[in-house]
Amino acid sequence: MLSADEIALLEAIRDTGSLNRAAVRLDKAPSTVSHAARQLEARYDALLFDRRRYRLQLTPAGQLLAREAARLAVDMARLTQRVKQIAGGWEDRLWLVTDEVLEFQTLLPVIRAFDGLASGVSLRITHEVLGGTWEALRDGRADLVIGATNEPPVIPDLQWFELGVMEWAFCVAPRHPLAKGEEPLSQAVIAAHRAVVVADTARRIDVRGYGLQGGQPTLAVPSMQAKILAQRDGLGIGWLPRQRVAGLLASGALREMRTEQPREPNTLYVAWRGSHRGKALDWWLTQLRRSRLARALVQGIDFVAP
Repeated sequence: MLSADEIALLEAIRDTGSLNRAAVRLDKAPSTVSHAARQLEARYDALLFDRRRYRLQLTPAGQLLAREAARLAVDMARLTQRVKQIAGGWEDRLWLVTDEVLEFQTLLPVIRAFDGLASGVSLRITHEVLGGTWEALRDGRADLVIGATNEPPVIPDLQWFELGVMEWAFCVAPRHPLAKGEEPLSQAVIAAHRAVVVADTARRIDVRGYGLQGGQPTLAVPSMQAKILAQRDGLGIGWLPRQRVAGLLASGALREMRTEQPREPNTLYVAWRGSHRGKALDWWLTQLRRSRLARALVQGIDFVAP
């Protein structure tokens, strides 16, 4: 590993093409610079400087040494910073997984505030659906999950708190046959029509769907926004987050129908593994316990069609 002075020597000779000019840049005597250059060649037993021309140049071996030494110096500086970061109680990185129903936009102000800490912690934010959110925490693909639904499963060292409650509305497009059906809709009547569902991303646990009847045809879509679009266009029926479709209901683009078996509101959870705790995780937990942010995440953004 080259010292900072040796890297500076290589770069000065490469940039100036002159021993004297390199010495001026380094604020050293030309004889000192010349001696340091010879010592460097002796250490590597290689010709690093081409002295045959008018301009003093690095040989290909010297160019390689200068380039790689500079890269390693940067890597070492970053490593030193990361070591100090970890020693100070900050994580190297924090992986957040949100349930897909939560809009990423609501987290943008929180991410900006976190950046303001200059902690050096790298953030990774992904999303899962239903059981996939809990599974990500269990399998180590998340340090913190936000908006997980269903009761917390058995996971070693699991800790959690309630984020809030999400209410649902059974919605159909005005032109859908059920829009003219007799209310409250029976389970048998609902089962005769295709349901739109957001596909559960769980890989190894039983996938789940809400409000489905046995044998009911389904259209599985990748996101809640896609589900809202599909139901607005009459491609199927199903339960939608009430506050996220309030505008569509008010405009008549969707119609809410009463059902014989109403859907209970869903509790959304924030969860983490108690054995993995650092300053970044603590900071995010503090933010998510604030009622204003929790309310914004649960209520979400009123849908606006693209």
